[in-house]
Amino acid sequence: MSTLTPTTGLLESDFYGFQQQLTEPERASIGRLREYLERDVAPIADGYWARAEFPMQVIAPLAELGMYGPGIPLVRQFENSAVYRGWAALELGRVDASVATFIGVQSGLAMNSIAVAGSEEQQREWLPRMAAGELIGAFGLTEPLSGSDSARGLRTTARRDGDTWVLDGEKRWIGNATFADVVVIWAKDVADEQVKGFLVTTDTPGFTATKIEDKIALRGVQNADIVMQGVRVPESRRLQRADSFRSTAEVLRLTRTEVAWQAVGIAVGAYDAALAYARERIQFGKPIAAHQLVQDLLVKSLSNITASIALCTQASAMQDAGVGGDEHSALAKAFATAKMRETVGWCREVQGGNGIVLDKGVARFFADAEAIYSYEGTREVNTLIVGRAITGQAAFV
Repeated sequence: MSTLTPTTGLLESDFYGFQQQLTEPERASIGRLREYLERDVAPIADGYWARAEFPMQVIAPLAELGMYGPGIPLVRQFENSAVYRGWAALELGRVDASVATFIGVQSGLAMNSIAVAGSEEQQREWLPRMAAGELIGAFGLTEPLSGSDSARGLRTTARRDGDTWVLDGEKRWIGNATFADVVVIWAKDVADEQVKGFLVTTDTPGFTATKIEDKIALRGVQNADIVMQGVRVPESRRLQRADSFRSTAEVLRLTRTEVAWQAVGIAVGAYDAALAYARERIQFGKPIAAHQLVQDLLVKSLSNITASIALCTQASAMQDAGVGGDEHSALAKAFATAKMRETVGWCREVQGGNGIVLDKGVARFFADAEAIYSYEGTREVNTLIVGRAITGQAAFV
């Protein structure tokens, strides 16, 4: 599956050797993750994608590899950097974007919500079991009529009734929700109009999750429409440190850079497949890799990947240093996903007509790129976040 340089074990697509900046424990962890993904996930990824199913058997091994909550001190297996966590997202995206998205929801969104906005008691109650893969989480922010404007446009309501809260509303595109044990639901408090977070177990009366069918991207991700009618949640399951949308935004900021890394992984997966194909496909009496126009496509793809890795590495390093802002993660996500989209198109072009079938290795990445391009903030909205930072003028409304 992977194309590795023989002396360093680095991916060929890591053309400038950025991965060498990781510590020895971090490189060893990435090596174990790569070995597992190529041995146990790569051979089954196309089949599950085609059937629109999620490979539940990967949940426990990924927990053993430390993929749930690696940035949360309470549950991480070893001290690590945001750059390491970005490389893990790249490796996951390079093999299966649906599995990468599952981890992004479980770890980046659901667990980080509890880590950022939950009380210490809530963190101790939920995070260890989620890190072990014993409990599956989901993150309920997007709604049928509210996506990019979630800060102002949430329609799901929360009403205090004694020691409980009553939630009413709908959510859409909620990954993992068809088999999750708990969903972090963000809702607007009718009393003060502020957004608050709630840990809603999926067996709560009035809660239903229905799988969204007929997707053309991330088919392995079990996205759902959620309906809540009079769902009662005890005060003990309200995230105690979430009193406004600022908490939600902090979770998204922490996750957005890793989504950018995941986009680079998708580009790498497509590039690896295109390069292997170009070396083997014979036309006009020689491998198409020997043709100038094919080399041009491959070099442009590698250039996009290299530039994106450089940008993501610095964005994650800034996060490690505590100086990364919304605008830095937004620029990484907007740039990396745009370059990913361009790259998977060129890699499909290298394979010609064969590029639209799964068994040649590019088609799944080509399709999945469309979802990654839009989630965790569209390119347009992330661009406006950066634009606000550099001009001092908000252009959202």
